[in-house]
Amino acid sequence: MKRFKSAKEIRVAVIGYGPAFGMGRHHLREMADAGMTPTAVVDTDRERVQAARSDFPGIETYTSAAAMLRKSPANLVTVITPHNTHARLALQCLQAGRHVVCEKPFAVTTAECDAMIAEARRRKLVLSTYHNRHWDGCILQALKEIRRRRIGDVYRVTAWSGRFGKPQDWWRSSRSRSGGVLYDWGVHLLEYALQVIASEIVEVSGFEKTGVWARHTAWKEDTNEDEATAVVRFRNGTRLTLTASHLDLNPRPSTLEFTGTKGTYLMSGDHYEILTRADDTTVRVTGPNPPSEGWRFYRNIADHMVKGVALVITPEWARRPIQILDLAARSAKKGRTLRAKYP
Repeated sequence: MKRFKSAKEIRVAVIGYGPAFGMGRHHLREMADAGMTPTAVVDTDRERVQAARSDFPGIETYTSAAAMLRKSPANLVTVITPHNTHARLALQCLQAGRHVVCEKPFAVTTAECDAMIAEARRRKLVLSTYHNRHWDGCILQALKEIRRRRIGDVYRVTAWSGRFGKPQDWWRSSRSRSGGVLYDWGVHLLEYALQVIASEIVEVSGFEKTGVWARHTAWKEDTNEDEATAVVRFRNGTRLTLTASHLDLNPRPSTLEFTGTKGTYLMSGDHYEILTRADDTTVRVTGPNPPSEGWRFYRNIADHMVKGVALVITPEWARRPIQILDLAARSAKKGRTLRAKYP
C-alpha cells in the first residue's frame, strides 16, 4: 500500500447516511477527529442527503455508489448499509481502487469475507471493519483482570443477548438482509470473547428455534429466528456459547461470563464482577468499567495509512466472528457440527 503524507490527504466517503443511529454523521465525525477529510456521502433518500449537506457544508452528495466512485476523489469509503449488501458494495469500491471500511458485521458469509480479502490483497488496499467496540471499557477491563489471572485459566465463555417480544418491522429483522438473530449484538459479543480466548477455532454447532413470531412481523417467512445458539470449540479446549433470543422472559443486558479454574468474571456495560473462593466462602468484587475508547479505531486506520502502524482490526480478524455465525447457521440446518476453515 502506498502511504499518505498526512491524514488530511485521506478523503473519506460514507455509503448510507442514516437514519438508524445517525451512523453516517457519526462515522464522518470520527474520521474528521482522526485528521481525515470528509468528502462525500451516498444515500438514496433525499432527506438524508439534505441532512448530510447541513451537517457537513460543502460535502459532495450522490444517490449511488457508482456515481460517487466515478466522480469523487474520495479514497477511503465506509459502507453503512444492510448487512447483506456489505460484500457487494465493498467489492465495488475495492475494484474502483478505494480503501474500504465496512460497518460490522463484516459480511454475512465466510465466502463473502474471502472474496473481499482476496480483492484487497490483489490491489494492495486497506480493508477493515468498524469494530470500535474492540476498545469498549468493559472488554478493556476484562482483559486487564483476566490477564492478571484473577480467575485462573478461562475454559468456558457464555455470551447472551435477549428479551421477550416480536422482532421490529425493519430490515434488521429480515433474515435474508441481516443474516439472522445472532448477527446484531452477537458479532459484538463474539469479538469481545475472541480477544480473551487465545486459541484456534476448531468447530461450531448451531441451534435454532423459529416460527413463533413470524406471523406477527412484516417479514413473515423471512423473519429472524426467535432464538439461536452457536457453540464453539477451540483448540485449547475452551468452549464458547452464544445465544440471542426473542423468547426470554427473564431479560437482562447483553453480557459475557468468563469461567476460569479459580473464579468467574461477569462483564456488563458499566461494571464488572469477579467471583472467587477463599476459606470456603465466595468472595465477590465489583467495580466500574473505564470509559470506552472507540475513537481509537479510525485513529488506527489513519496511522496505518500514513505511518505504517500495524492495523488492529485486520480483515482476517473481522472474518473470525463471521465464520462462527455462518457455520452456526449452516450447522442448524444440517443438524450436525461443522469444522472451521480458518483458525
